[in-house]
Amino acid sequence: MTTFHEVRFPTDVSLGARGGPEWRTDVVTMRSGYEQANSTWVNSRRKYNAGYGIKNIDQLALVLEFFEERRGKLYGFRWKDRLDFKSCSTPMSPSAFDQVIGIGDASTRTFQLTKTYGRSFAPWSRIIKKPVTNTVRIGINGSAYSAGWTVDTTTGIVTFSIAPGTGYTITAGFEFDVPVRFDTDYLEFDLSHFSAGQVPSIPIIELRV
Repeated sequence: MTTFHEVRFPTDVSLGARGGPEWRTDVVTMRSGYEQANSTWVNSRRKYNAGYGIKNIDQLALVLEFFEERRGKLYGFRWKDRLDFKSCSTPMSPSAFDQVIGIGDASTRTFQLTKTYGRSFAPWSRIIKKPVTNTVRIGINGSAYSAGWTVDTTTGIVTFSIAPGTGYTITAGFEFDVPVRFDTDYLEFDLSHFSAGQVPSIPIIELRV
């Protein structure tokens, strides 16, 4: 498992990057022409190219320093995805009721932060392990709670001092980062090309943590 540094990639660069989620699906076409599709991944995995976010030499130097401290692929880090970093839609602010993260049973005190995509056909629940400090909001049965719980921002686990009652719906709102690493051990920069507008390639890939 990749060792992780709890530090965020420069946000002014990541917000200009390109990328998004990837699934791995095998599709077999039968002799009849029908297709059989099978997903080989339980969860999607995000990929980004940070090069598109670099607009000046100062940002380039900042990324170079960050890359060197991470030793290339060796250490993971946090990444802010400009399109998907909240428990709610991007223009809104997280509330304690955005996402259902569990149902109480009067004995369980720990619940994992999750974000669910879709509702009607095949909802997918994404585990959130890197919430942003001081952004997590918790609700129980429709009431917001500011005390009686803590959250580990390195794992996304919420721990209650007293287990929520049986049948109680536990909800949460939060901002979060994506755990990632550089997908290369070599960065090639050509300042003459950069000055001419050519984008350097700085591949980033999501980590399973």
